[in-house]
Amino acid sequence: MEARPAVANDAGEIVRLARLMFESMGIDLSDATWEEEGRRHVRGRIGGDVAVFVVDDPIRPARLVASAAGVITRRLPTPSNEHGLVGYVQWVCTDHGHRRRGLARQVMSALLTWFEANDVAAVELHSTAVAESLYLSMGFDDSGSRALRRRARPPSAPASPAAGTDSCA
Repeated sequence: MEARPAVANDAGEIVRLARLMFESMGIDLSDATWEEEGRRHVRGRIGGDVAVFVVDDPIRPARLVASAAGVITRRLPTPSNEHGLVGYVQWVCTDHGHRRRGLARQVMSALLTWFEANDVAAVELHSTAVAESLYLSMGFDDSGSRALRRRARPPSAPASPAAGTDSCA
């Protein structure tokens, strides 16, 4: 079983594996509208700013057993990234019956090669504890700046007071 670039017709299976990944993380999936959006994004963006590498099920045609998706975004240039290209890894998953065979490493290696071929200077990802050793073994580390996240607040939620807003970073 070897990794290959996904095509638009793989979108349904790619999203199925993403769903499996989210389920393993304990994420509430009762609202499935994201799945149709996910299929639409994969079909429309693959071959552009999105690449997905997959492994086919050796027994069941049109079924995938592993995938890793990535997107290239452009940020403002920095001294360490003069072109501002950044890669982000998403939706890495191996089907339950095919784990511990090196398939995640195969799809991740192919994805990292794609980023390099597209002159992406930095690649980021979020990891679960289960997958952290794989990513560390592939050169990822947590020595960069500390990432913070802000989600849009519901319209009814009050704004919190700004504290320390006079700093530059």
